[in-house]
Amino acid sequence: MSERDPQQTSDASVTQEATGAGVKQATSESVRAGVDIRARVHDVTLLALRGRRFDSHGIREVVRAVTEGIALGAEESRRDLPQALSEAFRGLDQALTRSAEAGRAALEQLIATGRDFSDAELKQTLSTMKKLEDDFLSTAAHAAEAASEKVKPELQRIVEDARHTGTDTGKMVATALTELTQRLSVASLDIALAGLEAANEVGTRFAKLTSGILGGIADALAEPPPDKKPQ
Repeated sequence: MSERDPQQTSDASVTQEATGAGVKQATSESVRAGVDIRARVHDVTLLALRGRRFDSHGIREVVRAVTEGIALGAEESRRDLPQALSEAFRGLDQALTRSAEAGRAALEQLIATGRDFSDAELKQTLSTMKKLEDDFLSTAAHAAEAASEKVKPELQRIVEDARHTGTDTGKMVATALTELTQRLSVASLDIALAGLEAANEVGTRFAKLTSGILGGIADALAEPPPDKKPQ
């Protein structure tokens, strides 16, 4: 059997019950198992993201549940605590990077074909993209604060280090916004987004398209290559 087969039960629970509790449980099981933690947390996070709107609320909800699951699973993980937490956090970051990629692709499609894509809808969408890293780290920090005394110091250190060094998610968002700003001929993105920094909703079409792209990514990851040999 492949090394990811034990994860199928956890993935199914996320797909069938994309609640915070379901995501937290699936993540906890992945970290506790201590095998391929980064990839498993990445996959669980993607499955959860595709079941929610691509907006600040949906992203924070997933990050909160995943981080809580990471903290819970790390207490009994078969891996060294710092290593388990680091690998799990990396998997979460990589999944959010994929969500940023999907958001960019969705926005580019809408800009190219959506003649009814309003200025306000565009600005709200860009605002959500711009806040993605901050939503990620702020929510993770809040979840780390509530972790057990055993896990809390190390998880807080990981989040704080990410604030100083940056995340893959933040790098992807910066690249995407730079490209979109140039494409849209916007002199200053900050000026364009003035007054919309607290926007929590994005256009329905954008949210659905982004979720669809994330779903395609998640489905592709769930299917092993034809030449994949059992391990």
